[in-house]
Amino acid sequence: MYDKLMQQRVINAARAVANADALMITSGAGMGVDSGLPDFRGREGFWREYPVIANMGISFEQMANPGWFDSDPGLAWAFYGHRLNLYRKTVPHVGFQQLLDLAANRPYGYHVMTSNVDGQFQLAGFDEDRIMECHGSIHHMQCTQGCGSGIWSGHDVELNVDEEAFKAVGDLPQCQCGSLARPNILMFGDWGWDGARSSEQEYRLQNWLDTIRVEGAKLVIIEIGAGLSVPTIRMSSERFADICNGVLIRINPRDFSVPYSHISLPMGGREGIAAIIENL
Repeated sequence: MYDKLMQQRVINAARAVANADALMITSGAGMGVDSGLPDFRGREGFWREYPVIANMGISFEQMANPGWFDSDPGLAWAFYGHRLNLYRKTVPHVGFQQLLDLAANRPYGYHVMTSNVDGQFQLAGFDEDRIMECHGSIHHMQCTQGCGSGIWSGHDVELNVDEEAFKAVGDLPQCQCGSLARPNILMFGDWGWDGARSSEQEYRLQNWLDTIRVEGAKLVIIEIGAGLSVPTIRMSSERFADICNGVLIRINPRDFSVPYSHISLPMGGREGIAAIIENL
């Protein structure tokens, strides 16, 4: 049971969603927590998941750096291979399907923008052409040497990780040129990321937003689990709401503040989605 203020916020959010011509879903790492995916917020959360890396004193920002593919490819692919295997077997929580149901049959459709690289929206049934992954995808590969081979699907990539030593064992993914491959993910200090795939996604998203803006369609943005440490999603959500005169609903248990006139729901992702649906 919510207090009066919270209940009114939920009602306002539900009313905005009910009247929306178009629905945009933006998400950060908090969206995956309800599916059982780890939260790397702060060193302690990251180190709990990777004790070997903790013993080395390496932070998430240091580990998520392309330099490891040159200096220690077995460690680099242990980290990304472990995550690839985890994401493949993770079942998206019920909130994904609820969002997809909410987006169905809107006059102007829906679009997703996520900083997550886990592919959970695709796994949940969202249209590939309506998803923008601004930091890339762990399910796609690129060459570490920038040979010009472009980006390719990693569906056939198999990684065996020695959990105790935390090293990838056996053959590591290779580019067609024979060089080591890496995930098509924008890492920290990453000057070699191939952003072509994400740029194409961004082009489709921008065309959709331009149509909404020009035709005056009512846009609602539901943002879930986007934190402040890398504020790409939060800033984008606010910008989209501003240029399209839309309503932003920010669902976040910690970083829930919103600009004036928008709606803040200090809840976890699955709880916030369910609360909106219950009040439609």
